[in-house]
Amino acid sequence: MSELDATQLIESKKQLIEYLAAGARVPEKRYIGAELEKLVVVRSTGEAAPYSRIESLLKKLERDESWQGIYENDHLIALKGTDSSITLEPGGQLELSGALCTDIHCCHGDLIRHLKQISDQAAELDLVFLGLGSHPFSALDDIQWLPKDRYKVMGPYMQRLGGQGREMMTLTAGVQINLDFTDNEDCIDKLRFGMMLSPLLYALFANSPLMHGKPSGFLSTRGAFWSTTDSDRSGLIMSLFNDDASLETYVDYALDVPMYFIIRNDRYIDLTQNRFSFAKFRADGFEQYTATIDDWVLHLSTIFPEIRLRPHLEIRSLDSLPANMSLAAAALLKGLFYDATAQTDAMKLFRAEDLPLSYAQAPKLGLKTVHNSRTLQDIAVELIALAREGLQRQKVQNNCGMDETIYLDAVEEIATSGITLAERLLQDWNGSQADKLAALYRHCALT
Repeated sequence: MSELDATQLIESKKQLIEYLAAGARVPEKRYIGAELEKLVVVRSTGEAAPYSRIESLLKKLERDESWQGIYENDHLIALKGTDSSITLEPGGQLELSGALCTDIHCCHGDLIRHLKQISDQAAELDLVFLGLGSHPFSALDDIQWLPKDRYKVMGPYMQRLGGQGREMMTLTAGVQINLDFTDNEDCIDKLRFGMMLSPLLYALFANSPLMHGKPSGFLSTRGAFWSTTDSDRSGLIMSLFNDDASLETYVDYALDVPMYFIIRNDRYIDLTQNRFSFAKFRADGFEQYTATIDDWVLHLSTIFPEIRLRPHLEIRSLDSLPANMSLAAAALLKGLFYDATAQTDAMKLFRAEDLPLSYAQAPKLGLKTVHNSRTLQDIAVELIALAREGLQRQKVQNNCGMDETIYLDAVEEIATSGITLAERLLQDWNGSQADKLAALYRHCALT
């Protein structure tokens, strides 16, 4: 992480580049982290749980001395632990920001402990957690927004844009995988690779085929929502594929993105009415306020490309998933990103010029999407084999002597069959409301 003073005034672009470059780690100290969002629904109905009931859950967890409650406007909105945290997304989605781990075995243990803890407390509140990418029954107007000041800025701004940003914020859930880079060149390679992988990740891990109790027409409704959310700050950064791309390329992209807000004296100051880019804010300031490194860090957190840099790498193209598939996604990415041979061979399977079309089609067509004259199913099979070899070379074993390739079995079965989680849920989506609820909980209830 950067050693820059967060309150330091920004005097040059070099400071912004240095903040990102300072995220580099030597290979021996690279970590993998998983941020796992879960939909919180009322067990008896499958509808989105109200914030009041989710807050009651957090208060139950807060009584455990391992968690410290985080409050905003007298509302409990998050829990901070020693090496992890539990936060809430705009629609009450519950997110575990797990401990930084050196391997997937560690991620597995962290996830199992978390699921047991929240499940033990949820039963008497009639709550259940879903590893699913979009709410199956609830509509936008059914969702109670989390009482955080930042969403009072973001929600109205997205409504003015006219896309489906508010649906994305409140109705969807995802898995983000955090990875490290070793130097500036490696960072650009990994940013490019993450962009290349995004259609395949939407397809292979598609798990959000429902809206309002019916098929939505997409295998990843969440992916479809993201495509209309905000073209200024989400999607692909194609300039990273230029031959001369560098960390400055990412900084220039981020500088051009309109700002949501800055924070002064714990108060959010809305900049959306002015459509201030960070470049303009850095050059001219706003009223009496001048840009600081803190403002830059906050701004980076409000940019949502398929892979973002802040300063670790965060891959964002995954629907929320059942526990075994979340671990499979983490293992796939670790096998590819943390083995130089696997990453090099995998990047050869993609073409930047094919990326915009396959990216647009993957949420609907899934593994049938074509990229570089091949289906994403064919590419997925080959990628999983490369990841398996990469993990084997990394030689990280659990207490039973098994390496991290054990986590790939679930996703390998999907790639081989070509039938995604979304399609499996749709096959089971019939009968009465009780039948559909039973199918839903078999498919993705996290207990």
